[in-house]
Order: sequence, then C-alpha cells, then structure tokens
Amino acid sequence: MTNILDSFRLDQKIALVTGAASGLGAAIATALSQAGASVAVHGNRRPATDTAAAINAAGGKAEAFQADLSSVGGAESLFTAVKEKLGRIDILINNAGTISRGAAEDVALADWQQVLQVNLTSVFQLSQFAARDMISRSAPGKIVNIASLLSFQGGIRVPAYAASKGGVAQLTKALANEWASKAFR
Repeated sequence: MTNILDSFRLDQKIALVTGAASGLGAAIATALSQAGASVAVHGNRRPATDTAAAINAAGGKAEAFQADLSSVGGAESLFTAVKEKLGRIDILINNAGTISRGAAEDVALADWQQVLQVNLTSVFQLSQFAARDMISRSAPGKIVNIASLLSFQGGIRVPAYAASKGGVAQLTKALANEWASKAFR
C-alpha cells in the first residue's frame, strides 16, 4: 500500500522562498524541504542563515541568500544568484513583505513606495523572471504569492500594505489567467 503523502513529494525540485529568515517564510521553507525540495532561503535585512542551518541540520538541503527587495534591482539580483548557485527554480514562493504604519494622511511617499516595491513590484519581478525561465525550459513550475486578509478588508493605518497586498491578489489572478496554458500545469 502506498502512502498518499508520496504524491506530494518534491524530490529533485528547487524552491526559492523569499522572506524566509523567520516566521511564515521559514515554516514554508522547512515544509518544502521536508517534502524533498532543495530550498533557497532568502533574507532581506536579516540573513536567512539560521533557517538554512536548521533545514540542513534536519537532513534537508538549503542555501541562504540575501538581497534587498526594496531596491529596484534586488529581485533580479536574488533570482540571478539563486539560478547561478542552484541551476534553476522550479517553485517560487513570494512571501517577503514589509509594512509601514501610520495615518493615511501622514504617510510619506518614500514609505509608500518602499512598501509597494517589496510587497508588489518585487513579487511581479520574481514571478516574471521565474516564468520566463520555466517557459523557456518547457518545465512545469509553481509560483505561489502570499497576500493578506487586508487584501479584502483594507485595514487601518496601513494604506500601503493593504494596497500592495490587494495588488498581489489581483496580480496573482492576472498571471494565472495568462500563464495557465503554458508551463504551469
């Protein structure tokens, strides 16, 4: 009798998890590793070396990467580094995020732009890089974007975060509509 969990094995797959230095990202990276994937764990300000070390100590395979997703070139730098080190990305988990709290009338444009860059623009960029690579290889892959309940309810004192996560929800739908017939089966 076979174990149903064998259907969910990710052996020989390479996953990139952004925002994996702690919290949800670290848990996702650990779960992917336990399913057999080799995992590239990303940290932004805080390196994901502890997550990588914990995965490796448990018998998994993980490499830590650091990139500043608040900069315009951060997503490309991360994608390039992971691809050079691990050869490809089969699974992309866009989990990294940031938040800026304050009354909407007082939010500085620089704070707004930083939240949108990390939470929405880098998600688009990484998805685009991954899709281009997967499509060019005719390789099935998975892209998972982490949004928030604030995508639906808006929140209070977090206008940039709510807008960015609402954008992630809509972006995910748009990309699914466009790429479903390609390499994402």
